Amino acid sequence: MKAKSRTYENQEGVTLVLGGTGKTGRRVTERLQSRGVKTRIASRSANPSFEWNDPGTWEAALEDVTAAYITYAPDLAIPGATASIRAFVEKAVAQGVKHLVLLSGRGEEEAQACERIIQEADVEWTIVRASWFMQNFSEGEFLDMVLGGTITLPAADIPEPFVDVNDIADVAVAALTEEGHAYEIYEVTGPRMLTFTELAREISQAVGQKVQFVQVPKKAFAQAIAESGAPDDIAWMLNYLFETVLDGRNAYITDGVKRALGREPTDFADFAQRIAATGIWRASA
Repeated sequence: MKAKSRTYENQEGVTLVLGGTGKTGRRVTERLQSRGVKTRIASRSANPSFEWNDPGTWEAALEDVTAAYITYAPDLAIPGATASIRAFVEKAVAQGVKHLVLLSGRGEEEAQACERIIQEADVEWTIVRASWFMQNFSEGEFLDMVLGGTITLPAADIPEPFVDVNDIADVAVAALTEEGHAYEIYEVTGPRMLTFTELAREISQAVGQKVQFVQVPKKAFAQAIAESGAPDDIAWMLNYLFETVLDGRNAYITDGVKRALGREPTDFADFAQRIAATGIWRASA
C-alpha cells in the first residue's frame, strides 16, 4: 500500500457523484459527506438534475466541481456509452474538473474503451474495475429470486470472485480524498471465487432456509426478462453479461482492494451473515 502524506478532505470545490442514488454511488456519497467533503449527487431526481442522454443537464451539474466519481447506468457495455463518456469527460475537463474516478467492469471490451478515454484526459484519474456485486442478491436484480428460494440464471458452473459494494465505495472514496491513487487501475474482487451453486449454498447457510441455483437456457432467460417488462437496456445488459462476461475470462482473484486500502476484501460468507442479520432475505417467510 502506498503511503499517503495527506488527505484532500475539506478540499476546495465540489465532488460530483454520478449515480449518487445507486448501489455504489449512494455509499460513496455517504462516505464523502461523513468526511466533510462538499458533495453533489447527480441523478434525474437531483437538483440540478443530471441525465446521461441529455447533455444539456451536464453544465449545471459540473459547476464548481473539481473531482467526479463516474458510474454509467446500467453498464459501460451498453451501446452508446463510449460516446457519452467521451463527451462528458471533455465537458468536465473544460469546466475545470481535476480528478476523475471511473467505475468500470472486468472483462468488458466496451468498458476498457471507456477507461482509455479517462486515461487520455488531461486530468488525474483512477479506475476501479469491479467484479460482480454481492449486493445484486440483496438489493438488486436477483433479490426476488433469493426470496423465492431459487436463483434461476443462465450461468454455467464457472466461478466468479464476487465483490462487496462497500469495498468498491471505500476504494473510490480513498481515490477521491487521499494522495497516492492517481493513475492507478484497481481491479477489485472478493477474496475467493464462487460458482452460483456455491453462492446459493452460502446464502442458505446464512439465512437458515434453502436457496438453490438452477441453470436455465439462455433463450428462456432472455424471454423471461423480456416478458418481465424490464427496460430494454437492462434486458440487453443482463443477456450480454451472461452470454459474454461469465465465460471464464474473470475466473481469478485480484489484489485491488488490498493495494488501495491495505486490507483484505470482504468474503461472501461475511457479507451473507451481515445481510441475513438484517432480515432482508426472510421477507417472503
